[in-house]
Amino acid sequence: MFTGIIEQLGVVKHIEKEGENIHFTITAPFTSELKIDQSVAHNGCCLTVVKIDGNDYVVTAIQETLNKTNLGEWTVGTKVNLERCMVMNGRLDGHIVQGHVDTTAECIAIEDENGSWKYTFRYEADQITVEKGSVTVNGTSLTVVDSKDKQFSVCIIPYTYEFTNFHQLKVGDKVNLEFDIIGKYVAKMMGK
Repeated sequence: MFTGIIEQLGVVKHIEKEGENIHFTITAPFTSELKIDQSVAHNGCCLTVVKIDGNDYVVTAIQETLNKTNLGEWTVGTKVNLERCMVMNGRLDGHIVQGHVDTTAECIAIEDENGSWKYTFRYEADQITVEKGSVTVNGTSLTVVDSKDKQFSVCIIPYTYEFTNFHQLKVGDKVNLEFDIIGKYVAKMMGK
């Protein structure tokens, strides 16, 4: 379980295909604190650490993960939002995030709002957002503004812009989305 509060930016150092799987080697400042078999969210996608070597660690994405996320578009040098799993005796600063990406979305607009940025995303999945509700974009817990059918916007403060991969996001880029788990259960119970 995660909170959607990004701890660090990692960088993809190496990519190796093995059958349908892809092994990603990531360089991150907190690698020395990781353990084999630990869960880490990568752009909101929970992956298991399978190898550690100095400041680098390796995670494996299977085909199901590649089909539902933007991981298949990563290249060497890609910056990745990272969050280690939640400590149960800590504060829940974001919202409840499982690290299970629901779908991807396309960034369709970026507006400079003189001190913050407004990003608009369009997606095809049968999910909903609500005004002032929570959504996770590339692993970052955010508040929804301008909720529409299959489209929503979020506003990014300067801190989030600088310390996540939002600063490199462009119109046309694909992002990972995880919709609010409570909202998903309510929608299912209501037959949506």
